[in-house]
Amino acid sequence: MIQTKLKGMGVALITPFKEDESVDYDALIRLVDYQLQNNTDFLCVLGTTAETPTLTEEEKKKIKKMVIERVNGRIPILLGVGGNNTRAIVNTLQNDDFTGVDAILSVVPYYNKPSQEGIYQHYKAIAEATELPIVLYNVPGRTGVNMKAETTLRIARDFKNVIAIKEASGDITQMDDIIKNKPANFDVISGDDGITFPLITLGAVGIISVIGNAFPREFSRMVRLALRGDYANALTIHHKFAELFKLLFVDGNPAGVKAMLNVMGMIENKLRLPLVPTRITTFEAMRKILDELNIKC
Repeated sequence: MIQTKLKGMGVALITPFKEDESVDYDALIRLVDYQLQNNTDFLCVLGTTAETPTLTEEEKKKIKKMVIERVNGRIPILLGVGGNNTRAIVNTLQNDDFTGVDAILSVVPYYNKPSQEGIYQHYKAIAEATELPIVLYNVPGRTGVNMKAETTLRIARDFKNVIAIKEASGDITQMDDIIKNKPANFDVISGDDGITFPLITLGAVGIISVIGNAFPREFSRMVRLALRGDYANALTIHHKFAELFKLLFVDGNPAGVKAMLNVMGMIENKLRLPLVPTRITTFEAMRKILDELNIKC
């Protein structure tokens, strides 16, 4: 079943840009290869970290096609298909080609601020529009509304193709409530690098990671150790990343991880407005930590 494929460390793939702000497709392929070579368990394509709201439909189709072709079935692909227009998402699910896509990630509607019943009906429409496995995405810091545990559990119980949730509410109690009361065929995936370790100890099955763009081998090792119950060694790696976790989001996502990848010589440090690169102070702090870290796990 698909949920077993989405365990471990998934990476929320960035979209690299050139200095002229066009998509750097060559760098994108290099980043995909880097993930394939360094133990990433699955890729999340065209999620929030990909700066999807600033991409044209043509760019999104090309990115999707290139990544699917490059991965060539070696690891699962979780594709972002979300928004705040339910009818438009349903239309996409019913008419687009999803060959090569293993599951879709669909965020709680943003800006509209729907009620809990509205959120339920939104996902009901999505679940009934496709046979694809669906991963819910709760990130109230971006959407303006929190999907409560009881709503998540109601959706999980009512729709068998809803197989997991990417939980980024920051509320450990809420996440633990979902883990404790979820149906057997439903998984909880961390949406926050910094709390992945404690969430796995509670029963989460992995992470859709931002920092994994830069450190897939090291961070996936932490995740795998934790999933095996080797908490002592997993915690050691978790603590090595502690300072970078803080710097990663201080100037917004994906500004932090793009700065890291730039320091590593992998991409241009370029974002599309309204996002801008990290401040010089953050960039230099990252450079210093990366120089000192020289992670070997």
